[in-house]
Amino acid sequence: MARRVLVTGGAGFIGSHLVRGLADGGDTVVVIDDLSTGYADNLVGLDCTFVQGSILDVDTLARAASGVEAIVHLGALGSVPRSVKDPLASHHANATGTVHVLEAARREGAYVTAASSSSVYGSVPDLPRVETLATRPLSPYAASKAATEAYVLAYASSYGLETLPFRFFNVYGPRQTAGHAYAAVIPKFIDAALRGERDGRSERVGVPADRRGAVLVDGEPQDLIAAAGGARPRGHSALKGVPHPGRSPLSRVVHEADPRREGRGRDRRRDREL
Repeated sequence: MARRVLVTGGAGFIGSHLVRGLADGGDTVVVIDDLSTGYADNLVGLDCTFVQGSILDVDTLARAASGVEAIVHLGALGSVPRSVKDPLASHHANATGTVHVLEAARREGAYVTAASSSSVYGSVPDLPRVETLATRPLSPYAASKAATEAYVLAYASSYGLETLPFRFFNVYGPRQTAGHAYAAVIPKFIDAALRGERDGRSERVGVPADRRGAVLVDGEPQDLIAAAGGARPRGHSALKGVPHPGRSPLSRVVHEADPRREGRGRDRRRDREL
């Protein structure tokens, strides 16, 4: 059954793939994005209504959310280094922004699926990662994502709002940009390989041969589309980036781009049974 769905951050890397999937499935899609990290070009040719603005602008958000049945909240200010440099910006965009989105959803009676991050685990040593593990954020970004989860679940408990927070793990794929200071590791490696360069910074980052996974973006929109339709129980916290046909060890992804790069890195494994 077709729905009216709002995607915050829909002009971003993951968001634009989701918008395509929702529109192709017959849903009416509205996108709100301030283009601080997303690109309007990502929406070219997609059947959606684009509202350029911030989720921190309550009036603009209310206009975008009018009449929606579901909200997929991807809008955020990413990057751990950026959050260390400017913690208040990360807090406002990610924590306060989430409250604004939840308030809009409460007014509309909309189901909310919200993006979190594997960074919330922080210093927790347990492997594999499962939903029941404690969270110990080590950066302002991670703390803001933990706050996102907490608010999403609190609104489910306090107001009966149907919600579902997702924790993403190392998503990569088309439309993920490399040419900025806070780019993710995989596009940086691939960009350097395509240029035939050996980026010294990339060499130092390295990748573990068997301890860190990467998830191709193709599978994530399908999971989000199912969740946006209320496919999971209310208030259920899900660990995203679970294995599906698009998942590969990070070492394989980088090796295919440039077999010279090897190294070590932090664990980001998740439970294969989730």
